[in-house]
Amino acid sequence: MKQNLLVWLGCMVLTVAVAACATTNAETKKKEAEVTRRLGEAYLQQGNFAGALKEFKKAEQKNPNDHLLQYDLGLLYALKERYDEAIVHYKKALELSPTYGAAMNSLGNAYAGKKDWDQAIFYYRKVINDILYATPHFAYSNLGNAYFYKGDLQRSERNYLQALSIRPDFVRGLQGLSETYIAMGRIPEAVEKLEKAVRLVPESASLHFQLGRAYQLALEFEKAYRSYQKTIELAPETGLADQAEEGAREVKKYF
Repeated sequence: MKQNLLVWLGCMVLTVAVAACATTNAETKKKEAEVTRRLGEAYLQQGNFAGALKEFKKAEQKNPNDHLLQYDLGLLYALKERYDEAIVHYKKALELSPTYGAAMNSLGNAYAGKKDWDQAIFYYRKVINDILYATPHFAYSNLGNAYFYKGDLQRSERNYLQALSIRPDFVRGLQGLSETYIAMGRIPEAVEKLEKAVRLVPESASLHFQLGRAYQLALEFEKAYRSYQKTIELAPETGLADQAEEGAREVKKYF
């Protein structure tokens, strides 16, 4: 009887040891996968897509159920404009973490990249309805952009204004709203928004170029010329500088 009891106890100890070992191995794999993922994220920030993908794939073999890893993979493919693959990974991230707002917003961005504006709007609206999402001004601005390309300028304006009501210094919102105002023929308002954006980010060549174009539409040719010249100064020997040189030649005729 004692011998049977000892055998039973021995089996129980072995079972517990095996379970503990399995748990330890799983935790070790998760930690290793996290380290590898973070290395991939560092490569991604550097623009080294090949290095990032290699590390992400290694991490995925160890822990495919990491929603942050699936998001990172989606982001990588989106940056490479491989939007269908990005969508797969963003959706996987949301299956693993349904309240992960960054993946929801990025899923909208991926559909926007495919110019599927209705699907983009669907996901942006889901983000906005998530009270836990910390940066709703991004989603409102993205909605403004989607409605702009759908030709619904009233809704575009409304969403950009909502984004700016949350964060008045949001440069992307100011840029987008200015484009909407230009499309609506409200040029002075476009100029006002771009002037504010340039004050916030004076080193941005693209903002100076946009402001030059708005000044040109407003028939403020000397201001347009100065903005185009600033663009060339900030981004010499670029395609944008070439466009600015053309704009500067055009407006120079009028003063």
